[in-house]
Amino acid sequence: MYLIVGLGNPGRQYEATRHNMGFDTIDYLVEKHRVPQGGVKFNAMYGKGIIGGEKVILMKPLSFMNLSGGPVRDMANYFKIDPETEMIVIYDDIDLDPGQLRIRKQGSAGGHNGIKDIIRQLGTDKFLRIKVGVGAKPKGWDLADHVLSRFTDSDRKLVDETISRAGDAVETIISRGADTAMNEYNRKPANPKTQSSDTGTV
Repeated sequence: MYLIVGLGNPGRQYEATRHNMGFDTIDYLVEKHRVPQGGVKFNAMYGKGIIGGEKVILMKPLSFMNLSGGPVRDMANYFKIDPETEMIVIYDDIDLDPGQLRIRKQGSAGGHNGIKDIIRQLGTDKFLRIKVGVGAKPKGWDLADHVLSRFTDSDRKLVDETISRAGDAVETIISRGADTAMNEYNRKPANPKTQSSDTGTV
């Protein structure tokens, strides 16, 4: 069984913001694989289904980004999930341009507070993660304002395509392994946008 965690912030005011790439990818997986929702457990929305021939739990912590670790730890403990071999975390990355994905098997938080809290609560940084590019912080902007802002229409279209690729990467990891997924999805798109054209509005 796999625990698939998408990070984000709950509430309508945060929908479609850069920081909610994990939530958006979970929504994509729920719809594509018709995963029934199980309600709320350990301060997280979750559902159980099948992806890539394996049982999965799809999870969106409701604790707000900076406190994601507690719900993840509790859910993993309850379902007897080994985070180092049976967990995938999906989240936004400002070091990647919109349209880019990056799959990693382990690593530091890289300044991402949600990942930082998960590492702290689990006591390990050895878990699979899928990073969804949202573009660098514009000069002079506060980081929080940037990650809580929305995309321009053109970037939003690109990001929506990337979210579907992130969801498909989850299926590839489960069915064919992380190395195969990294080879397939860590490459830049055929026509990558090298620079986000605008920052959108908060």
